[in-house]
Amino acid sequence: MSPLAEQIERFLSELARRNVSAHTLAAYRSDLSQFLEYFSPPGEHPPLPAEFDVLKIREWLSALYSQKLMAVTLRRKLAALRTFFRFLVVEKVVAKNMARLVRLPKAPRTLPGVMTAEQTNSLIDGIGENALERPSLARDLAIFEFLYGCGLRVSELAGMNLTDLDRDQRWVRIRGKGRKERQVPFGSKAAAALDRYLAERKAAPLETAVFTNNRGGRLSDRSARAIVKFYGTRLAGDPSLHPHSLRHAFATHLLSDGADLRAIQELLGHARLSTTQKYTQVSLTDLMAVYDRAHPKA
Repeated sequence: MSPLAEQIERFLSELARRNVSAHTLAAYRSDLSQFLEYFSPPGEHPPLPAEFDVLKIREWLSALYSQKLMAVTLRRKLAALRTFFRFLVVEKVVAKNMARLVRLPKAPRTLPGVMTAEQTNSLIDGIGENALERPSLARDLAIFEFLYGCGLRVSELAGMNLTDLDRDQRWVRIRGKGRKERQVPFGSKAAAALDRYLAERKAAPLETAVFTNNRGGRLSDRSARAIVKFYGTRLAGDPSLHPHSLRHAFATHLLSDGADLRAIQELLGHARLSTTQKYTQVSLTDLMAVYDRAHPKA
């Protein structure tokens, strides 16, 4: 194993020791493996960690750019490299974090597309009517009710355990990014859908997951995305629908109805208010559209 590969493994082991989420760990492993692979052509060893300079890192970014990767993807990969080299500085393997001297590619400012409250409710009501005659209707309806009713990330939904539910008080304990826990309330519709689903939930012995697959095991993130896409395509004619669409809708509709931005931040589990503030841009865009249509001086 080359010194660079050895340091990457040490870094990933440190992340695992810190209890970062499995998704975060997998993303770092993927990005740093690509970095290692680029500098390890057949028959050659990669440079030593201390031999990396700005030009080498820019060369790697240029190769990624030639693959037509989006700016947000390039930013994520460079951010992963910066974190890795920061670890190397702390460990005194390198003297300076050279990755920090490379500028992040500019990402275009885009607002998330958000369904209206009417569109969202129409979609969920359509699932409840079972027009598609799905055998797992109760589970699928509960998935949508919790994604939209609680603003959950798909990984948070898949990670829910039966012991996380307080069905009397209508609270659920959610484990978010960085293993941070938060309490999120759920409404009467989500509670009714949950009761209906749990009455017929099929699970393998000792399975603790709330949402299970056809084999009785924990429903995966990928399967939950597929379920959302299926109904989005069949009922709303939108194959791009994904769980985060419902999370965006949750936050935007709360804000439109007067909810406090700080409260929305807590419900979403955002570490920074600036992350939550992007939803205000969506609402302001909608507000301007209403103004342009309705005001006589627009």
